[in-house]
Amino acid sequence: MVHTSAIDIDHVVFRYGDRVAVNDLCLRMPPGIIFALLGPNGGGKTTLFRLLSTLIPLQSGNISILGLNITENANAVRHAIGVVFQAPSLDKKLTVHENLRHQSRLYGLRPPIARQRENEMLHRLGIEDRVGHLVETLSGGLRRRVELAKGLLHNPRVLLLDEPSTGLDPGARSDLWDYLGQLRDEDGVTIMLTTHLLEEAERADRIGILHAGNLVAEGTPHDLRATVGGNSITIETEDPDELASLITDRFDLQSRVLGTTVRLEQPDGHRWITQLVEAFPGKIQAVTLGKPTLEDVFIDRTGHRFWSDGEEDVQGREHD
Repeated sequence: MVHTSAIDIDHVVFRYGDRVAVNDLCLRMPPGIIFALLGPNGGGKTTLFRLLSTLIPLQSGNISILGLNITENANAVRHAIGVVFQAPSLDKKLTVHENLRHQSRLYGLRPPIARQRENEMLHRLGIEDRVGHLVETLSGGLRRRVELAKGLLHNPRVLLLDEPSTGLDPGARSDLWDYLGQLRDEDGVTIMLTTHLLEEAERADRIGILHAGNLVAEGTPHDLRATVGGNSITIETEDPDELASLITDRFDLQSRVLGTTVRLEQPDGHRWITQLVEAFPGKIQAVTLGKPTLEDVFIDRTGHRFWSDGEEDVQGREHD
C-alpha cells in the first residue's frame, strides 16, 4: 500500500510538568526521503523521537506512521519501523552474531528468514568478517554499523535514527551517510533522523528546524537558505548594542546582536563591508562575510544563535 506521507504529525503537544517540550507540532514527511530534525540541545528533538518510536505515550494530538496511528496500532507501528538510539543498545559481551540473533528473536523472525536477513545486513554493511567478534573489540564506526543492522533486520519501511553520528569520526560519518543514501535510493526506506550538527543536516533531502519545541522552519536545505537572502555579515565589536543602533540610524538596516557580534544579511554584502568600516572607524574589530547557512536560517527565525540554548533538564530530560 502506497502512503502519501510516511509520517504524519498533527498538532502534537507534549509537556514535562509545566514546561512544553513539543508545542502544537504539525509535520508531514513524504516517503522515500531522508528527513533531518535539526535543533540545539533542548529543542524538543529527542522528545519527538521518543514519541515516534512509541517509547512514551502521546498526550495531545495524533501521529501516524505509514498510515498506522501510533496510539491505536502501537504494536503494528513497532514492526513497521526500525529504531537506532543515540545511546548504544548492543551487548558488548556478546558477539556481533549473537546480538543480531537476539534481535531476530525479539521480532519473531523464523530461523531461515533470520539467517537470510542477518547475512544480508552483514554483507551490505561490510561487517561479515566481524560476525564472531565481541562488540567490545569493535571501533565506534563498526559498532554503529551493527546498530544499523539490528534496526534493519526486520526490513522496516521507516528508519528512525537519534543522533546517528554520535561518537563517529569523519570517515565513519561519511560511510554512514553513504549507506543511508543507499537505503533511500535502492530500498525506498524513509529515514528520519535527529541531529544538532548543521553540516550533517545539509545532507538531508528535507529539514525541520526545532526551537524550544516549535517547528520554526521546514524545507530543503537550499530553499531554507534562500529564505535568508543576500550575504551574511558578522561584525565583532566591543559594544554590539551601540554599533547595531548606529547602523540602523546611518543606513536604515536591520541587524541582530548576538553575544559580542552584530549580524545582518544584505545582497552584495561585500560592498557593504567597505561602507560599514568607513562609517564606524575604530568600532569594528573584525568582519566576516559568508553565504547564508542553516545557522543563519535559525537566527533569522528565532533571533538566537544555534548553540545558545540549554538542555531540557526534567524528567525524561533530553540530551539532544
